[in-house]
Amino acid sequence: MARARAGALNRDTVDRLAAKQSDSRAFRAAVLDHLRRAVGFDWFAWVVTDPGTTVGVDPLAHLPDLAVLPTVIRLKYLTAVNRWTTLGDAALLGGQAAESPLWREVQRRYRVVDVASVVFRDRFGCWGFLDLWSTRGYGADDVELLRQLAPGLTAALRVRQSRTFGVVPARTGRSLPGPAVLLLRDDLSLLGQTDAAQEWLRMMLPQPDGVRPIPAGAYNVAAQLLAGENGVDDHEPMARIHLTDGLWVTLRASRLDPGDLVAVAIEPTAPGDRLDVFARAHGLSDRERELVELLAQGADTAEAAARMSVSSHTVQDHLKAVFTKTGTRNRRVLLSHALGVRTDETR
Repeated sequence: MARARAGALNRDTVDRLAAKQSDSRAFRAAVLDHLRRAVGFDWFAWVVTDPGTTVGVDPLAHLPDLAVLPTVIRLKYLTAVNRWTTLGDAALLGGQAAESPLWREVQRRYRVVDVASVVFRDRFGCWGFLDLWSTRGYGADDVELLRQLAPGLTAALRVRQSRTFGVVPARTGRSLPGPAVLLLRDDLSLLGQTDAAQEWLRMMLPQPDGVRPIPAGAYNVAAQLLAGENGVDDHEPMARIHLTDGLWVTLRASRLDPGDLVAVAIEPTAPGDRLDVFARAHGLSDRERELVELLAQGADTAEAAARMSVSSHTVQDHLKAVFTKTGTRNRRVLLSHALGVRTDETR
């Protein structure tokens, strides 16, 4: 049945939407409009993730009740069934519903019968996952459609992440908030935060005047910490998040002992961490990434060749490939984009 309804949704459709929508959220919203017609769903959560740690950084969701968002995030990270970190490509919740804490404690309350899940992963990292909640059952054709779409959607998400590096933070008189901390209880309710944390949250998720920003990024890293403590997943509770105009911020969660409190630290992303996402997003090979890291350390062509045990000619070949993949024209612009440091030649 899904295949008959999905005539207009295929890899070509994804490519057309990707060409039309440069913004990640606008792209995901456009894809969801097509998916709604193709497979049908009542609610959804499409989360872009840090490619290295797999922790959520930019959720786009429609839930039955926004008040359950912290609970949904916490239980999603504590649910092993069809978890994006272990899912091959796409799957249905189906008969495994009773094994899912998220279904038992939240989804069942809203009469969700099935959840279609798909992960967007390639050899460079995990770029996100999508859960489609439905009060009706899905069929094998529905999950097959998601499997077919996954490679194209993965590539599109990675490209959109790569484009965030094309703008380098401008030199302005405006100072950024200093290191900040949020305190969360184990149920992810917010206990307190520093003044700088409030400023960072507003930058991460701008809201109308008077409306308090929702710390979705903080919820995700804290939930990952809980997942690790409960033996569900051992990825680091850290996420690197793009804010705007080339600015990146890093969130890390840690346990306050004694007590049931989780501290989420917020600070500008370090150059090395930024370079890691940059290399993944642009699809650099291991050797290309090694070269960029050496250049970032100040190595010239001869030194890079010696340390990589290749000829200077090979280094130049790698560098040309890096320029092509990253859309840069010289080493200064390349390092400016990778490290977030503005130079006179930065575009």
